[in-house]
Amino acid sequence: MCLDQDAEKLPVPSSRKLDTGFRVLVITAVPAERDAVQRGLRSDTRFDVLAGGVGQVSAAVTTAKVLAATGYSLVVCAGIGGGFPGRAEVGSLVVANEIVAADLGVETPEGFSSLDELGFGSTRVQVNFVLVKRVTGALLEAKLPVNIGPVLTVSTVTGTAESAAELAARVEGATAEGMEGYGVALAARESGLPVLEIRAISNMVGPRDRSAWQIKEALDILAAASSVLSEVL
Repeated sequence: MCLDQDAEKLPVPSSRKLDTGFRVLVITAVPAERDAVQRGLRSDTRFDVLAGGVGQVSAAVTTAKVLAATGYSLVVCAGIGGGFPGRAEVGSLVVANEIVAADLGVETPEGFSSLDELGFGSTRVQVNFVLVKRVTGALLEAKLPVNIGPVLTVSTVTGTAESAAELAARVEGATAEGMEGYGVALAARESGLPVLEIRAISNMVGPRDRSAWQIKEALDILAAASSVLSEVL
């Protein structure tokens, strides 16, 4: 894990909960995720939870608009997602230590080249180490299954074993996949705010089999994780 440039901006006192002036914007993709987060937060007025739409563009636009109008201390991207085999199982949580735009680049005869490799920018946002440690520790204390690792943002959900293997090889330690994280992270970074991404795993990354997805269970554990956030932030 990496300690990014925002680490010193985030107050981490010894008390269980951060000060009352600490406000959090939570962005989900769809209303079902928003409702699960709100259920866990139990009307904690320090949190504003919005469904920003599916995909990183919609998520980025929504996040940027809200941040331009209201002051916050932290931005959280939360929702369900896919877990990479051997890294995050169905029914577990993933806290991102890095948010990666995994398909932002070009295809070449030699394979995929990322924006970083092309020299046109960065596809990675490092997540505050102190924040990751604090939140993950609280989730473990609550006896919730949680993993730390890169969460990949994709524009097309992975649907084959070949694509899953390619992504896992492209991003070392790839742990989960979602569609909004990188957009939320860029909007937060432009506003000078730390960002956190939490995914509740509803399915494995790979061959698409909706009958095997455990969406209700993932939403329930997302609600449980949100309850912990309310206690630790």
